[in-house]
Amino acid sequence: MGYFRENIEKLAGYEPGFQPKAADVVKLNTNENPYPPSPEVVKAVAAMSAEGLRRYPDPTADAFREAAGQLHGLGPEFIMCCNGGDDLLTIAFRAFCDENRAVAYPVPTYSLYAVLAKLQNCRAIEIAFDAEYNLPPKLVGTAATLTIVCNPNAPSGTFISAGELACLADELSGVLLIDEAYVDFADDNCAGLVKEFDNVIVLRSMSKGYSLAGIRFGYAMANPALIDGLMKVKDSYNVDAVAIAAATAAISDQAYFRDNVERVKKDRKTLIANLESLKFKVMDSSSNFLLARCVNGNAGEVYNSLAERNIYVRYFNLPGLNDKVRITVGTSEQNEKLISALKEIVS
Repeated sequence: MGYFRENIEKLAGYEPGFQPKAADVVKLNTNENPYPPSPEVVKAVAAMSAEGLRRYPDPTADAFREAAGQLHGLGPEFIMCCNGGDDLLTIAFRAFCDENRAVAYPVPTYSLYAVLAKLQNCRAIEIAFDAEYNLPPKLVGTAATLTIVCNPNAPSGTFISAGELACLADELSGVLLIDEAYVDFADDNCAGLVKEFDNVIVLRSMSKGYSLAGIRFGYAMANPALIDGLMKVKDSYNVDAVAIAAATAAISDQAYFRDNVERVKKDRKTLIANLESLKFKVMDSSSNFLLARCVNGNAGEVYNSLAERNIYVRYFNLPGLNDKVRITVGTSEQNEKLISALKEIVS
């Protein structure tokens, strides 16, 4: 047709995880929290008025910024709200990258980074992780204007210490974006680095620990000067009124959040033990999913066999990942159905 820019014509695009239409399936492929959000969220959404829906939302979602700032010990000027974590990633690429300004990140990791680089027509410098997913030293020497580290990493679930990332931030001349979409299930985080460094952005998502994947809400934490620049790039009203109300209610109910996260972490430990008993090799995970190497490396066959039983996990037919499946930690009942099916398959 010739209407699109050349880089768009050549782009394959990001492929989200399969969303089955049927409700009676075991869905462990897109890392949703298996438990419902706080009852306070349901109340907040139900309390939305017709007037609140008629009017435009607060363009900076200040109610959420205040609540999140209080949680993290930051002023609201350190926080920007986004339409999910992916919105922040898009904003960052638009703000920092172009044909002459590169992005760098370790691989394998979240595949959207490569897609956004191609959309922005910027060079992507991909530095390979080692077998243990340690932070690659070569990241420092890339001279990229934007460096991204997904932590915990997707799809491995591995975690890099805040101290290591502080050292990286100190050595970089550009911006370090730490993608903490899954950090709710880890034992540490990098939120404190935004007070220490003026080149660090920390991404947070409300989709995982807070069970709000359906409303699309995330936020950035960074030095106010960085936030001011990012605000210029975001859409005018990038988060809607219902999402603001739901996310603010969720982040304000920390007791419910902590109980929910602990349930997932407990189920994660049990699931790892059960997978290892079936001879799967499972990476140590700080997230709500597991990356498991299949017996004899036949991950594609395992994926297809599970799908035939209406059990969905994620399979990446990519180098370094094509002998593994990524499994979201579900409820105890869902995890038991998965293990039961795997016993049949691997036998």
